[in-house]
Amino acid sequence: MSTDFSPDPGCPRVRFGAEMRRLREAAQLSQAAVAARLGCTQTQVSRLEIATRTPSRSDAERLDRLFGSTDKQYFVGLHRRVVSRPGGPGWFMSWVEEIEPTALVLRSWDPLLIPGLLQTESYAREVLRYEPRITPEKVEERVQARIRRRQILEKDAPPALMVLIDAGVLHRQVGEPVVMSEQLDYLLEVAQQPVVSIQIVDPKCLAGTLGAFMIAELPNGDSDVIHADSSARGQVSSDRDTVTSIWNQYETIRLWAYPEHVSRRMIEEVKREWT
Repeated sequence: MSTDFSPDPGCPRVRFGAEMRRLREAAQLSQAAVAARLGCTQTQVSRLEIATRTPSRSDAERLDRLFGSTDKQYFVGLHRRVVSRPGGPGWFMSWVEEIEPTALVLRSWDPLLIPGLLQTESYAREVLRYEPRITPEKVEERVQARIRRRQILEKDAPPALMVLIDAGVLHRQVGEPVVMSEQLDYLLEVAQQPVVSIQIVDPKCLAGTLGAFMIAELPNGDSDVIHADSSARGQVSSDRDTVTSIWNQYETIRLWAYPEHVSRRMIEEVKREWT
């Protein structure tokens, strides 16, 4: 399975990587030498330079110190452009741009809403337009960014997508009934893809009430990465203890999930209620 993807040449992340490589070569430093100074691996440095890894604020600050640009905050400024791109919060863009496109398997749990990766345009618009102080223009940016995420399922070798959804989500009204009917129709449609598994979870399951999350299984032996939502700010992490905790939650929730064929029937029945 190919895990390569080509970033937009005009992307701030690409500019960050190109400048990092230019200054590294001008200083006659190897990737290994830069990795030692950044406190990461040579592979991570390589991914920064070819823009398949999103730089962190600490990466930018260390690079400014390394290349003597702390006063100008050159890399910090480039990092600011990376995280200010439209389409989602800065913390989440690393997941969308780096993790999802390369994942072998994506596992998802959602106790409150249809997962963003499987939301229809009208459902997503209803969800996003109630964010505090959000403008109509920003809503449309976020909607289109959310719909673009589906492209990973259209690749020649898409990731396996294993989705767990609380049963209450099917009954939680988002927009007019036609929005719900259309959304559940789309769930039934995408569930027919061989790489997609959708299971409804019994509402008596309390293990996942702390919030939604996703687990990405990556190629080449890389560590799993999670993203977890919260009411204030989500996080993307490969920290072993954090990943293990989320995996334990996932496995506990999965024990409460109905089989796929039962889940499809449940979606069909609720869809008729919204029609």
